[in-house]
Amino acid sequence: MRVFVTGASGWIGSAVVPELLGAGHEVVGLARSDASAAAVEAMGADVLRGDLTDLDTLKNAAASADGVVHLAFGHDFTRIAESIETDARAVEALGSAVAGKPFVAASGTPVVAGRPSAEQDEPEGFGPLAGRLDIARSVVAMAGRGVRSSVVRLPRSVHGEGDRHGFIVRLVEFSREKGAAAYVGDGTQRWPAVHVLDAAHLFRLALEEAPAGSVLHAVGDEGVEIREIAAVIGRHLELPTASVPAEELGFLGGILAVDQPARSAHTRELLGWRPTRPGLLEDIEKGHYFG
Repeated sequence: MRVFVTGASGWIGSAVVPELLGAGHEVVGLARSDASAAAVEAMGADVLRGDLTDLDTLKNAAASADGVVHLAFGHDFTRIAESIETDARAVEALGSAVAGKPFVAASGTPVVAGRPSAEQDEPEGFGPLAGRLDIARSVVAMAGRGVRSSVVRLPRSVHGEGDRHGFIVRLVEFSREKGAAAYVGDGTQRWPAVHVLDAAHLFRLALEEAPAGSVLHAVGDEGVEIREIAAVIGRHLELPTASVPAEELGFLGGILAVDQPARSAHTRELLGWRPTRPGLLEDIEKGHYFG
């Protein structure tokens, strides 16, 4: 299968592209910059220059491919509304050109009070977040237009060696700044997680096998307590652990304050996906987050 991948040089994309190539697929990766183009080419994929605002480029690339994996998103949180609008237009452009083909897009696991969220749970949001949720719903709805669409919901932490911008990186940086490995409240809030290579494997399975309109959870760890994460960080940095007010952690504090476990039982049963890589705590223990 010839697969068009947006966000091919990003954290998730840099795992998905080798996963697809290793399974015998051809990959065309969208690249906005020279550095991104070089990274995509180094992985062994073909390069298409452009970005999410180039709607004709997206349509033509999707029409020429046998399937699409959409991972790109603008993460400038000072312009989040603009990024969501750009993504919505890009998704519609891609979806208009993939009738009869697989189209896989990334989203996030929802929060359900009192229990782990599951694939059938409908996420709720407000403000800019509602826009992202609407995009995910639009991808699922493309099944009614003959697209074999699916959404892979990613947990809060997609971890692994080479992670440079994820929440664990931010938490390590904050702990260094404050002189203590931080958590919020009593630290019993649970955080779902998955190793980036396990997530990449699920994206490939979704592309190859997921029924139209599927919602999938790329969840390895159902819920790791934040205080356990802080304990590992503190041990590696030789710092004490400490509860801090959520507001001291900025936007990360609000995320850490919420109990948000998630499960992936349906995904595992549907596609036979089995995470095999290290869980979050084991991965942090390896030390690569402290280099």
